[in-house]
Amino acid sequence: MAKFNLSDINVPALIADMWAPLNEEQREFLAGQFALQSYKKNEVIHCEDETPTHLMCLLEGKVKIYKDGVGGRSQIIRMIKPVGYFGYGAAFAGKDYVTAAAAFEPSLICLIPMTAITKLVAQNNNLARFFIRQLSADLIVADERTVNLTQKHIRGRLAESLLFLKESYGLEEDGSTLSIYLSREDLANLSNMTTSNAIRTLSQFATEKLITIDGRKIKIIEEDKLKRISKIG
Repeated sequence: MAKFNLSDINVPALIADMWAPLNEEQREFLAGQFALQSYKKNEVIHCEDETPTHLMCLLEGKVKIYKDGVGGRSQIIRMIKPVGYFGYGAAFAGKDYVTAAAAFEPSLICLIPMTAITKLVAQNNNLARFFIRQLSADLIVADERTVNLTQKHIRGRLAESLLFLKESYGLEEDGSTLSIYLSREDLANLSNMTTSNAIRTLSQFATEKLITIDGRKIKIIEEDKLKRISKIG
């Protein structure tokens, strides 16, 4: 696991939303707490049942939050994009991790000890409100995805996942290709379905000319039709 020198990247500029509420003394304190670590593609960042020790902020790359279920099958709970914070909710709750995190692609993460975060939160109400907003936003997304993944049929779930990936990571320069390349297994885990169902439904979407597929690249052709499929479930 490679380590980066702080001189390689301007961390305060990247975490400006968390940096802004702090006064100069608090900023100086926080600047002394940063550690940067890189993770290879598919490398596990933290496991279920580990005790959280750091707030993690994704600066570059893509990260998945997932949970292993029955029969070794995983469920992707959440996707993190830069600049995204994770790993701290369990620490605030005083619990061990109930999910795991892994890098989708080579990723750079800023780690800040939770002891430093809790000290600053106790001193700064605006920083406390920042974390309340972050946790509340995560809860809203989790609630919405729970409904989508349990009540929608397979076509609706897969359409919802494709649109979710577009909103989360955007499109390539051609304006239609998703800028994240997932394996069929990961796409199935994101959509709460088996890999075979994901492959079959992707093929149906391609046959209906809603998307085109080139390996792991997926190009959205008929976004409005995907939205209708997602809406009707």
